[in-house]
Amino acid sequence: MDEFDVDAVLQQALDRLALLAEVTTALGSTLDADEGLRRVCRIVVPQLADWCAVDLLEGDDQPRRVCVTHRDPHLLPPGMLEGCLPALTDDTPGPLARVLRGAGPLLINDPGHTPQRTHRLAGWDLAPALEASSMVVAPLRARRRVMGALTLARTGSERPYSEDDLALVEDLAHRIALHADNARLHTEVQATAEHLQRALLPDLPHVGHLQLAARYNPARSEAAEVGGDWYDSFTLPTGDTALIIGDVTGHDVRAAVAMSQIRNMLRGIACDRQEPPNIILRRLDLAQHTLLATTATCIYAIVHGPEGGPWELHYSNAGHLPPLLVTHEGDTHYLNDSHDLLLGVDPHRHRSHATARLPARSTLLLYTDGLIERRGESLDMGLTRLRQHAAALAREPLPTLCDELLAGLLAERYPDDVALLALRLPPPGLR
Repeated sequence: MDEFDVDAVLQQALDRLALLAEVTTALGSTLDADEGLRRVCRIVVPQLADWCAVDLLEGDDQPRRVCVTHRDPHLLPPGMLEGCLPALTDDTPGPLARVLRGAGPLLINDPGHTPQRTHRLAGWDLAPALEASSMVVAPLRARRRVMGALTLARTGSERPYSEDDLALVEDLAHRIALHADNARLHTEVQATAEHLQRALLPDLPHVGHLQLAARYNPARSEAAEVGGDWYDSFTLPTGDTALIIGDVTGHDVRAAVAMSQIRNMLRGIACDRQEPPNIILRRLDLAQHTLLATTATCIYAIVHGPEGGPWELHYSNAGHLPPLLVTHEGDTHYLNDSHDLLLGVDPHRHRSHATARLPARSTLLLYTDGLIERRGESLDMGLTRLRQHAAALAREPLPTLCDELLAGLLAERYPDDVALLALRLPPPGLR
């Protein structure tokens, strides 16, 4: 072997290492399985193939084409040919079906460079428009099971794939399979965390003369975590309605467990003592400081008044964002007359108590910070934005108001949980 050959082999090895490094970086930058696979296809084409496709087996081994990328976007626009494929059976012909059933990797070359002939060998579900004179179909294996397949193809008179290329393709398939498996596990953990969080939240009471609505949105981020945000409402023995919103410090399972414990302690204390909100929160603070050693924000409020009105809100605020009162005409103001330390700091400190009049047909909003906070923005801007949106929705039905607030205020990917509790007062004199 002369010096030229050595340089060519060395350069080929370096190119392959660079390709694998680029693919690894692309896969490691996201936990979204589909997005990661699309990034890999854009790297592989045209460096290693004229077009490539990735298929995954989902559910009851239902194949789904995640992505197909062609070097000519006019021939194959993005998103075309993607989606669920016909069910895979033992009789499904073609190399792709064989690979999905456990064979491979398979190298398919047509010495005569007849693209249509070779393409028909690729499987039952590839489009006739995708010509191929040379192909490699490799299984995506993780935890001793086939999760899908990677198909690479070259067209026309391009250098056909050889046995030497199989090792590189197998390495690619292995990295893709690990990414897809990790993404699938992450999705399952995230779904479990969200289910746990929602299971900890209560059903709202049915109060004849009051309308209640609540929303909980888990954080839209790549971290599969549960948080300490919660809302609660129940009817007290006096017949009044209790409204609660809170947020335990932290964003993990411990925070969710502490949230559940604090909620239950507050329910028990409120029903047993039937004292003003500031006294109830002081008792809760003492119990929390003794038993849990964590911090939390909380608003405990009582809606008092006969069915026909007038109504008053008695409330105490332990370090939480102020409630927003929205009249039927769209006037808004925050209830700031009570604001003390959060729970878990000083259980012996006196807590304030405030009373606010609730006009007929008005709406009261209690919420957690995830609804208004945005990175790099002041809290005042978030509070102003909430007032503006709420004012515009003042006359909408309560469920619509809650849904539109979340749709209008939350970014596509928000880093914190959101809890929202809304109260709507009836028209005056309504029974």
